[in-house]
Amino acid sequence: MKAPTELREWKIARGVNVHAEGSALVEAGATRVLCTASVLHEVPAFLTGRGRGWVTAEYDMLPRSTKDRRPRESRRGKPDGRSLEISRLLGRALRASVEADYLGERTIAVDCDVLQADGGTRTAAVNGAMVAVIEALVWMKRKKLIPGVPLKSLVGAVSVGLVHGKATLDLAYAEDVDAEVDMNVVMTSEGRFVEVQGTGEKGTFDDAELGAMLALARGGIEKLFAIQKTALGPELLAEAGL
Repeated sequence: MKAPTELREWKIARGVNVHAEGSALVEAGATRVLCTASVLHEVPAFLTGRGRGWVTAEYDMLPRSTKDRRPRESRRGKPDGRSLEISRLLGRALRASVEADYLGERTIAVDCDVLQADGGTRTAAVNGAMVAVIEALVWMKRKKLIPGVPLKSLVGAVSVGLVHGKATLDLAYAEDVDAEVDMNVVMTSEGRFVEVQGTGEKGTFDDAELGAMLALARGGIEKLFAIQKTALGPELLAEAGL
């Protein structure tokens, strides 16, 4: 069993979908998320004619990603509020990493599908999506759709919380259920925050506890950047300017 200050075992494999311009399968403990990045030759209506691109994302959980079967969102007619919230988080995170103005009128559409959930699915999705997006950007460069890879920085994410009063990194489901405070942190490789989502689920937290959780998150995300780079490999890292 991992210590409170440790990450779970993380793995990211890229190029797992032969059809997508970018793809990655991310594993964080027992959580598994498939991320694909598709290059579309169109942009949303509000960007039409402006000569700039867009990066967007959708998140969903497959029916048996959880202990009990979840109905497919297509059967319900619309995504639930949680899926929409996470989709928007993913979009914001990825737009913090890409200079979309240099994509032309193209969209990188990222789909993150949870195959198996054991806590931290949204943070796993961010880390897998980052790898898939870089693979798609390099594909665009090789196809001469863009002159270079317009990457501002890597983006990574991890969960932290207070579990039995102790700051804990990368919460699995059993830890998340017991957590007094639950937080998701998204950061750039330049050390800047993209998003901090923190909630006192069963208790409150003070400045010192917040600082301890953010410090844990920062250290964990730095390790996740190294895992992203390992997944990308030397050739893609060089082409992406990393």
